[in-house]
Amino acid sequence: MCSDKKLVPQFEAAHYTVAELARSWKFSVDTVRALFAGEPGVIYIGSKISRRKRRYVSLRIPAEVAERVHARLRQGGAR
Repeated sequence: MCSDKKLVPQFEAAHYTVAELARSWKFSVDTVRALFAGEPGVIYIGSKISRRKRRYVSLRIPAEVAERVHARLRQGGAR
């Protein structure tokens, strides 16, 4: 079985920021954050719990996860 896809370890695969996907998909940053909230495989950097009113969490979205969510959106389902 031959595949055109090269096997890349997960840590070496492309990871996107929310802003990069928002620009690419022409969605708002808030929409992209909502789409990937709780999505398995997304990397959360920062504190989900903060003493401040606003929590500061950066997301890194692996290409494989972005492809999965994009395919789901093409099929007409947000989740």
